[in-house]
Amino acid sequence: MTTIPRRTAVVTGASAGIGLVVARELAKSGWRVIGVGRDAGRAAAAQHAIDAAAPGSSFTMLRADLSLMGDVRQLARDIAEETDAIHLLVNNAGGTPARRIVTQDGFEQCFAGNHLGPFLLTQELLPLIERAGEGAQIINVASVAHRFIKDIQWDDLQMERKFDPGKAYSQSKLANILFTRALARRLADIGIRVNAVHPGFVQSNFASHGNAIVRLIYRLGTPFALTPEQGADTILWLAAERNPGTGGYFSKRRLAPLTPAASDEAGAERLWRISEDLLRATR
Repeated sequence: MTTIPRRTAVVTGASAGIGLVVARELAKSGWRVIGVGRDAGRAAAAQHAIDAAAPGSSFTMLRADLSLMGDVRQLARDIAEETDAIHLLVNNAGGTPARRIVTQDGFEQCFAGNHLGPFLLTQELLPLIERAGEGAQIINVASVAHRFIKDIQWDDLQMERKFDPGKAYSQSKLANILFTRALARRLADIGIRVNAVHPGFVQSNFASHGNAIVRLIYRLGTPFALTPEQGADTILWLAAERNPGTGGYFSKRRLAPLTPAASDEAGAERLWRISEDLLRATR
């Protein structure tokens, strides 16, 4: 009897919330899952929870801070030691800031962790994704928050002149969508699909590092929030869907509307070039 090899998925932000659910459900469905978490305690708890929920599955938790480009490059090397092909990459990790923090690379932390880290990780893992062949997928977790700003602050990308936590988060989510669209164009000819997802307002520890206003909004909105399972639904649907297309932005298993800025191909290419230039300086 021929043994069908397991497909391999990499899920960032897998130590809690949506990412944990995605990793758990993929493992239960027979995927080989490599999770990524930042906090040691939550990562260990996630490993235990998934081992218990999916006995006999193959799940490994790795640690990295995606706002630090050295961590991202090391993470890519660690993943390459675990697998020789990646069939699904879910860029789920992200957060909202309370104040402006500059990383050791010199980047504003929210922009670094929510955009530059996933951008770099995807680039570093592309050889493994391409090795998986046609049908491989990249799913970027974005947000409806991209609608809360008119455009990227091109003249002050790192918000050095005037920092606003809400705008910083919204800009990073707009960047996720622009990255999705630019990458989808680059990979379409080889059959690798790239899509973005708005998971909805989800009960999680997402706002734990946000400012007082963000924490209050989340606290007041808790009765109306989705469960992590509900938030993960569209991601898991895309992972299983054979023909969802590429370059799309999905919510509730359907294509969702984009703002003019999120639809701007020139803006997507401009952000791509800027991101490459910024990352080149961190080598």
